[in-house]
This record gives sequence, structure tokens and C-alpha cells, in this order.
Amino acid sequence: MEVLIVDDERLARAELKRLLNQVNPDAITYEARHAHEALEMLEQRAFDLVFLDISMPEMTGLEMAEKIQHSQPFVFCTAYDAHAVEAFTLNAVDYLLKPVQRDRLRATLDKFESAKRQEGESFSDVSSSSYLSDSHGLMLKVGEQMQIVRLGEVERFESVGNHVAIYHGKQKFYLHASLSRVEGKLDPDFFFKASRSQIIRLDQIDRIENGIATGSLIAVMNSGAEVEISRRQAQTMKQQFAVF
Repeated sequence: MEVLIVDDERLARAELKRLLNQVNPDAITYEARHAHEALEMLEQRAFDLVFLDISMPEMTGLEMAEKIQHSQPFVFCTAYDAHAVEAFTLNAVDYLLKPVQRDRLRATLDKFESAKRQEGESFSDVSSSSYLSDSHGLMLKVGEQMQIVRLGEVERFESVGNHVAIYHGKQKFYLHASLSRVEGKLDPDFFFKASRSQIIRLDQIDRIENGIATGSLIAVMNSGAEVEISRRQAQTMKQQFAVF
């Protein structure tokens, strides 16, 4: 587990890191001194979980949570309980009061792992040799609710750090899984791996255009999204659609 601790107090970061190492010795922890630094780190990579202080200068934890709530699981850590309701409205995994107790932290990690297993089951409930049908429902989390999205309604999958973004209409969901695991369950008659980071649904393609790089292509989806097809995959795409 890779964890990011965001807190403007050095001692608070050190104490939470100590507790995390006790509860989960395999956890790898990173630190950010304020929300702006944390957001810069999150632009470069995704973490399994972010522990976020609420009371910070310039940008509060609540303000930062609004920016990451759809892409990154996070837990609030604060000395005050006045923001608890707002925290869960922002889809926090949990809300910890300082000083954080070890048993309470362990319960939070157990809760997170349980939710992660629920999401992962969307791609693990059939045999490894089977492809999922278009009617297969993916159980995806929206706030505190779980929404069922049929595979046939998905436009594309995108690798984002340790997660996979799932595009469905104007909605965007995140699943804790690898793109290669998802690819192994998708029927290649309907889905095409455009690059190392993107899998697109063939019947959601509106048109194909030449890419900027020599030999590459751009798939313009029905939604208007543009997905680059790598040069290697462009040749496969041309063969699949008999483009000469």
C-alpha cells in the first residue's frame, strides 16, 4: 500500500507515519506539507490512500478533497469533529480524530480494503478463460452508493496510476485494478487496446484521424473524446477495419 500524508504539521505527519508502519509494516508512506504540494504529487501519480488534514493554510483539506474526490480515495484526519458531515458528503473513506488511535486506524484500513475488494470483484467473478458479456454489470462506487454500469455502455478504460478510469456517458468512475487485468476480461471483438494506457470500445468510435506522430492515429469517440492510438496499435487498427 502506498500512502500520502498531507499535513502542515511535521510532528503530526511523523506520528501518523509511525502508526501506519505499526498497523501495516508494508505500507510505503509519502509526505506533503500542504495541499498545493500534494496536488502536484497527485498529478504525477496515484496513491492507494491519502490521509488529509482539514485545517491547513492557503487551501484547506476540504477544498483539496473537492478537487480529488472522484479520482483518489482519502481519509480526513483532524483535531475537530465539526466537519464530519461535510467530510462524508465529499466521499471520504473515513474521518479520524487526532490524536489518531492505532485500533481506529486499523479499522479504517480494514474498511478501505473491504471496499477495494468489492470493486475488484467486478472483474474477478468469472473464470480466467472467459470474456465478460456486454450485459455484465460493473459495481462501481458513487459517493456512499454502488452503481451498476453495464459493460456494453462503457466507452473506454484508462490507466491512472494504481486505478482504472471507466468512462460511461458523462460519468467517470475509478476502479482499483490494473489495466492488464481489465483487458484480460474484455472481448477483443468489442474492445481495442489503443495504447499502454487506453482501451476503447470499437462501436463507440465516431471516426479515425491521422495522429501528430508519424504512423499514429486518433480515435474520435462518440462523446467527442480523442484517444491517441500508438503506431504499433495503429497497424492493428487498420487491419481490423480493412483500411488500406
